[in-house]
Amino acid sequence: MNVRRSAAALAAIGVLAAAAPATAAGQSPSPSPKVAIPSGLYGKSDPTYDGVWRQSLTLIAQRTLGYRPAAQAVDWLAGQQCASGAFAAFRAAPAKACDGKVMVDTNSTAAAVQALKAAGGHDDAVGKAVTWLKSVQNKDGGWGYSPGGASDTNSTSVVIGALAATGMDPASAGKAGKSPYDLLAAMALPCDQDGGGALAYQPDKKGKPAANADATAAGVLGALGKGFVAQAGRAPAHNACAKAGRPTPAQVADNAGAYLAAAVGRTGHLQSALPGAKDQPDFGNTADAVVALAADGRTEQAKTAYDWLEKNAGNWAAQSGPAAYAQLILAAHAVGAQPGDFGGTSLVRSLNELGPAPAMDSAAHETKKAERSGSGSGLGVWWFVGVCLVAGIGVGFLLSGRKKRQP
Repeated sequence: MNVRRSAAALAAIGVLAAAAPATAAGQSPSPSPKVAIPSGLYGKSDPTYDGVWRQSLTLIAQRTLGYRPAAQAVDWLAGQQCASGAFAAFRAAPAKACDGKVMVDTNSTAAAVQALKAAGGHDDAVGKAVTWLKSVQNKDGGWGYSPGGASDTNSTSVVIGALAATGMDPASAGKAGKSPYDLLAAMALPCDQDGGGALAYQPDKKGKPAANADATAAGVLGALGKGFVAQAGRAPAHNACAKAGRPTPAQVADNAGAYLAAAVGRTGHLQSALPGAKDQPDFGNTADAVVALAADGRTEQAKTAYDWLEKNAGNWAAQSGPAAYAQLILAAHAVGAQPGDFGGTSLVRSLNELGPAPAMDSAAHETKKAERSGSGSGLGVWWFVGVCLVAGIGVGFLLSGRKKRQP
């Protein structure tokens, strides 16, 4: 898939089985759009099911690299918001008021919160979105993909990232005495069970959780109180799953990180579990796992998975579009790699060419310049990469104003 979506989202749009042959091969479905592509939106494929998601990840990736996203791109995203504060996956006619037929969801809303907060200048929109998210929290402390739907690890984690992005302590978001961290702890598999340490997406039909790599990667970041952007964190307390009666968020993250480390340690990547996929790598979830492993302080395993991506994920990103490029950029950021040279390809140029051109943020310019002349930290390297990219792409291009998944 070209984006990570929850199983509920895939089921809702009814394309899981139809898209299985393409997604099993790590390719996106047919790029022929069914609707006109707005000029401010990144990518050329049909945005019906991922417009807000891919735009959000794009803007977040650009801000992470020190770019100021084009106003046209930010305005398009902000314009997708409903009066309630919620976002749907895509609205072809955003000027029309949202009604009962507009399928708003927590994932699009939480992603948009992180993007608009990063872009700046949209505090009212961010505040309304957060208010809506809090209003649809379930009594178990979590969130489902759709308002009122059963809580799942992926949706809960992306909402945690949105709350954290606004400066809010996710633990303070409670319903019936439960916080989001209670939901994640409930989804964590005990160490003595098969897949111990992993998180389930949701309990199965019998009410039992089953290990899910996609949910586990999301859950690590959620348990750590982080959003899409993360870098190397403190070393984990244990290299293997450690038993705990009711694990703390840090223990949930460490146990889940140990599961992911073992999963990528075998091949360097995660396997796809989509229908029709057999012994196929999952590029998107592997990129998410890189960020999760780095955030949990498992830098060696994160770099191993990133190295595999650098050798194998170029075609997937080119076929899948902006969200894929953004995921790889965020993975590069997490391990301190250079997204301007990803197996000989510039992820940054490839992403920026898919929509309105961003510009290097002047504030980031001065900050990174000072960092480069100071301690010589890794952030100075990122500024150097940005300068090289500007030179390679051309100032005129940059400033022209041109334009969850497995069950």
